[in-house]
Amino acid sequence: MRKDFIINIVGTQYVDGEMDKVEIMTLGHYTVKNGTRYIMYKEYPEENRQSEKTTIVKVENENKVSIIRAGEYQSRLLLEKGRRHQCHYRTLAGDLMIGVFTENIATDLHDDGGKLDVSYSLDFNADFASKNEFHIDIKRANTALEL
Repeated sequence: MRKDFIINIVGTQYVDGEMDKVEIMTLGHYTVKNGTRYIMYKEYPEENRQSEKTTIVKVENENKVSIIRAGEYQSRLLLEKGRRHQCHYRTLAGDLMIGVFTENIATDLHDDGGKLDVSYSLDFNADFASKNEFHIDIKRANTALEL
């Protein structure tokens, strides 16, 4: 049975010495199937509240995480510690193939929630584009509200 969880996400991107930080707190779902953990939530862009984007963070193990975004602009990032992968990313300008090198994945996930930290870099045509980090904190909705 899926239960509601409070999902708090902090994403940080570093480009040309500049830092950009995004924070999202939302209600979502967190499940475990066959040892794989799934974090699912919806986002509604500020510019178009009618446009819904669903994100699934799939934590296969302590070294491998996938981020799948469905909606108008779809993407799939494969994050595997110490490895570089080519990933599909759809934008307003069109479809892109980007390189993703994962520097670190730290997981402290259990059945009642937990934390996930990932740091990675992006490149286009092997040219460095940005350094990125995200932190996800997951708590059962009823216990998160009691704190």
